[in-house]
Amino acid sequence: MPLQKTIFKPGINREGTDYDNDGGWFDCNLVRFRKGRPEKFGGWVKNTDNSFLGTARALHPWVSLGGIKYLGLGTTFKYYIDEGGEFNDVTPIRSTDLNVTTFAATNGSAIITATDTAHGAVINDFVTISNAVSLGGAITAAVLNTEHQITSITTNTYTFVASATANGSDTGNGGSATDAAYQINVGLDVYVASAGWGANNWGEGTFGSANALSNTNQLRLWTHDHFGEDLIINPRNGGVYKWVENNTTSTRAVELSGISGANLVPTVALQVITSEKDRHLIVLGADPIVGTARTGVIDPMLIAFSDQENDLEFEPTTTNTAGSLRLSSGSSIIGAVKSRQEILVWTDTALYSMQFVGPPLTFAINLINEGTGLVGPKAAVTGPQGVYWMSYNNFYLYNGTTQTIPCSVQNYVFSDINLGQSFKINAFTIADKNEVGWFYCSESATEIDRYVIYNYAENLWFYGTLSRTAWLDAGIENFPRAVSDGYLYQQEVGFDDDGSPMTNVFIESSDFDLGDGEQFTFIKRIIPDLKFLENNNAGNVNIVIKTRNFPGESLSTNSINAITETTKQAFVRGRARQLTLRFESDDDATDNKNLSIGWRLGATRIDVRPDGKR
Repeated sequence: MPLQKTIFKPGINREGTDYDNDGGWFDCNLVRFRKGRPEKFGGWVKNTDNSFLGTARALHPWVSLGGIKYLGLGTTFKYYIDEGGEFNDVTPIRSTDLNVTTFAATNGSAIITATDTAHGAVINDFVTISNAVSLGGAITAAVLNTEHQITSITTNTYTFVASATANGSDTGNGGSATDAAYQINVGLDVYVASAGWGANNWGEGTFGSANALSNTNQLRLWTHDHFGEDLIINPRNGGVYKWVENNTTSTRAVELSGISGANLVPTVALQVITSEKDRHLIVLGADPIVGTARTGVIDPMLIAFSDQENDLEFEPTTTNTAGSLRLSSGSSIIGAVKSRQEILVWTDTALYSMQFVGPPLTFAINLINEGTGLVGPKAAVTGPQGVYWMSYNNFYLYNGTTQTIPCSVQNYVFSDINLGQSFKINAFTIADKNEVGWFYCSESATEIDRYVIYNYAENLWFYGTLSRTAWLDAGIENFPRAVSDGYLYQQEVGFDDDGSPMTNVFIESSDFDLGDGEQFTFIKRIIPDLKFLENNNAGNVNIVIKTRNFPGESLSTNSINAITETTKQAFVRGRARQLTLRFESDDDATDNKNLSIGWRLGATRIDVRPDGKR
């Protein structure tokens, strides 16, 4: 028989069995498709060796009028502004207690107990001490007068670990002039559903019950947007804050309602976003106005917006464009993104369009669709063809109308997703690859460990394993950026994992046979068609042949053949009714063969012939 080309249908298909998907690809990791052909993912490298504290789930870039590039980065612990590779802590101060904090130390321990009546801190909060004096020995003024992270609390005391161990001379209390500046309370690194109607998935909870939405007992999710050169930030279920660019990154963000000239500014919110065309600050899930003040309690369906060009004015009058509107379908606003001509707002059950129409209404709100709610606040993203989002059981596109995106891995993804941590799901784009995707927690995981990607130009899907808690596409910078494990990474750079070979890279076909598997197939030779990219170390890709005789059997590895740039053919011996091809590259622990190695598959040919029926 002539050589048989193995040209598989592009994309991964998991909606049937691997045998049912004859002629297609069935499984992969860190492999994408470009013009129908599989190729290895681009690599990543640290943007800087500087790290940040906490898990980052929000990134926002902007450029000042002076050309300074800024990157806002919100974590479970803090809010940073990256300027030139330096993470500047601009976390707002919650309160400052003057001349009241005292300390106690225990000989032989670095744990310091601070006393401050009704301090309001929670575990892992940060406090900056100033004006303290030495306790008498190793716990000097310099040891005390710095930032500390709180390790335990009571109503009136807390502890932190000092940079020195106390000795027998540390018997003082730090003096009578000690000040303590407390940063806003940290949030959780895991989603915990509140009790009450509408606090979890639709239908859960008792109707009419209370809803405890404290920003300290919820997953910390920041939203942020720039208003001119300045930055507006909000920890979900927390306050609304502003960082002023003219003050430089050495200053902290401050509460928007506390700035001079502020009038009826929302004090709590679910999300902030700016309407760039008309220059309004929009606060979703704002606290309503009762009488002459804000209530301080979130209305999860209320949208408040400022006067045009004035982020400090929220009182509606006949001479300004400030105002509010309330959504009706659903129980809570989940998230919002900016599109070309509108802002899309999702509740847990519906999608709305918010458009600027000018006075007297300022904004019009239109219900687009019900039953297409957003699975998490970060699960929607704007791409070149429209806005993409993930619901609880489907993927959608809005480009003037709502469309369900047919997905060849839908059952695979939604049967392996931990919806209990759906608020961690973050959508992303890689525009120059025509890709939109979602990072999510697999069923047994409580942190991001998986991704699924849709190539909208070629209408195909693929997936894999990778942890990225926030992602930012190329734009201000030439490469996409993402965060993981306390570092900011440049993505799609080379083909390595931050200087090490990328591991567990593979793509595997579904079964294929001859004549519907009536006869056994005998394979004796492989002629690879493989292009190496940036091959600096003469690496290799393994071609693995797996076989079985019946669809219900487990696959058995028949042979593994290392293919290099110079490999013309590989001789093998295999006999089975069904064959599977797997292409994989991994680290060689002895010589890093796959360092700086990329590859792309073509039309590999195999030498097969029909064998007997028994």
